[in-house]
Amino acid sequence: MPQTNRRTSRRSIYLKLRQMVLTLELPPGAALSENELAASLGVSRTPVRESLILLAQDGLVQIFPKIGSFVSRVDPAQVADAQFLREAVELASLDALPPELDASVVEELRDNLARQQRAPLGLEEFFELDEAFHQGLMRLSGHGEVWTTVAAAKGHLDRARRLGLHENVSPAVFADQHREIFEAVVGGDLTSARTAMRTHLRAVFSDIERIRAHSPELFATGSASVPVRRNVVVWE
Repeated sequence: MPQTNRRTSRRSIYLKLRQMVLTLELPPGAALSENELAASLGVSRTPVRESLILLAQDGLVQIFPKIGSFVSRVDPAQVADAQFLREAVELASLDALPPELDASVVEELRDNLARQQRAPLGLEEFFELDEAFHQGLMRLSGHGEVWTTVAAAKGHLDRARRLGLHENVSPAVFADQHREIFEAVVGGDLTSARTAMRTHLRAVFSDIERIRAHSPELFATGSASVPVRRNVVVWE
């Protein structure tokens, strides 16, 4: 296989596995079998192994010699760091809004909000609309491309957010928060927009505490923990 095709294959497998981790299809703490993943994806073990190494560099997979590879458990410290970065960027973006907002982007955001209110709406469909909404707000300030950098840094945050969405009967509360932010932005009320945005982004912390109370196995502890292979994999 030409070198370019090998790189393309590794990249596509990496992106597929990363998406499976972020969407919780591969849940926190799950053991990863190169053979099983390769078979399910219809590829050889080599691009799977290379992709797992890249995911380990992202902090989404842990590789333990002679034990195996595992999906990293959600690390509250990394969630806090990613949320800090995201909040700083998004609030700065609000501060950079021009006096005249791009009418086409405003209409895109209105359509996005309308779609968020439609029922029934699947978790992943809502999550995609949520991402597009926040990126759209940054486009209003002329900094939409910065979203790529933010997205790359928030793997643990995105998993925590999805866990929170799984626990909510409906994402309507988040859709309402989006509308509150949007109305403040188009109304020129920057103070209210900043307050609503900060409250919205920090909701993930209460989600973590609530979920960790009944499912602590999904989260990393303060001390390093290593899985031990017995008849079943056990984390210690």
